[in-house]
Amino acid sequence: MPDDILQKAAESLRRAPPVLDPAELKEFVEKFLDRAPAFLAAAQAHGTPLYLFDRKTLLERAARFKAAFEAHLGSVQVFYAVKSNNHPEVARALAGFGLGLDVSSGLELELALEAGAAEIVFSGPGKTAGELDLAVARADRVTVLIDSFGELERLEKAAAGREVMVRAGVRLTTQESGLWRKFGIPLTRLEEFFETAAARPHVALGGLQFHTSWNLDPSAQVDFLARLGRSLADMSPAQRRAIEFLDIGGGFWPPKGEWLTWASTPPGRLAQAVEPGGPPSTGHFVNRAAPLDTFAQEIGRAIREHIRPHVAEFQIYTEPGRWLSHEAMHLLLRVVDKKAQDLVITDGGTNIIGWERFENEYFPVINLTRPADEERPCLICGSLCTPHDVWGSAYFGADIEEGDVLLIPCQGAYTYSLGQRFIKPLAKVATWSA
Repeated sequence: MPDDILQKAAESLRRAPPVLDPAELKEFVEKFLDRAPAFLAAAQAHGTPLYLFDRKTLLERAARFKAAFEAHLGSVQVFYAVKSNNHPEVARALAGFGLGLDVSSGLELELALEAGAAEIVFSGPGKTAGELDLAVARADRVTVLIDSFGELERLEKAAAGREVMVRAGVRLTTQESGLWRKFGIPLTRLEEFFETAAARPHVALGGLQFHTSWNLDPSAQVDFLARLGRSLADMSPAQRRAIEFLDIGGGFWPPKGEWLTWASTPPGRLAQAVEPGGPPSTGHFVNRAAPLDTFAQEIGRAIREHIRPHVAEFQIYTEPGRWLSHEAMHLLLRVVDKKAQDLVITDGGTNIIGWERFENEYFPVINLTRPADEERPCLICGSLCTPHDVWGSAYFGADIEEGDVLLIPCQGAYTYSLGQRFIKPLAKVATWSA
């Protein structure tokens, strides 16, 4: 056993992702330095900490996503995953642009209805009786993605109570073991599910949904489509004819990939295990992501190869969240205390993003008040009473002092939605049109 552990440790040391290209990082930072006056004006007008919602960029991303998938798959219905950023203006902007909304709770369903979405898919496990009743009450706009056999029965009961027919799909689990088995039903029970649903007169089962997450490339989606094709081959012709849509989920990683600190690389995690609390290492690393066109092309090929031979006519749905919202919000903070040349405290704590993101993920901290394209070491901390309240270990700028306004760009996904009232208030949000 010790030898096995040592061998695995040696393999881990060889699995560091590539170093982030300094030229790529500099180009990224300069794009925001060019707009420093507009960011500073927003901080002056609205105060800090502040989320800036960039509506123009959000809609540009939506148009880019839809165009890429329609180029390879034909007509596609895009549903924005509200959980990635649940600010009402984000939902309203995308609904107004013509996208549907993907919700995972009654709370999100209410938001989607208020946003004016014409089409809504309601996914997620453990839907309560009240949530199902709300979905049934708006059956003209809501498709329920059923998560289990028990949920099928509860949906039938809710729909029968209102004497309406509900359009539905069934979620398929992509992993039959581990934590992901909480989602959906296994492929081995798909035929049984269709048989059971056929005897439920108020549920019109007409679709399939699956979701794989944190996709840096389309391999997980392509592999599941191959598995799904084999299952479809075993279904009856009548069951296959009932399929009107295939929802391929979301989980597409933004094109710049995943930027990491040393601590979140395999060698970094090993070093922390061997020497907890040891000195942090510097450096920025990246797990590269496939271009969006590659996702669309490979998923389109897999659908033609594995699904079309069994189901000729159906609509394709997809549920992007992070890919759309990632670049649509930026975060502004202000330095309130300079405790040392290499240690400052900001007016915003990481409660406004909801988790200790920057111990593992890397995003540049840009000093807009004293701009420069050179990164200088300095521990940038928030003002919470916890040592894990960290924004970064360096900043781009000529210097840093009390009162300086700092920018952390591209904080639109899984930050605002996760904010919590822990110690300090949540950040304000302003719509930005610079």
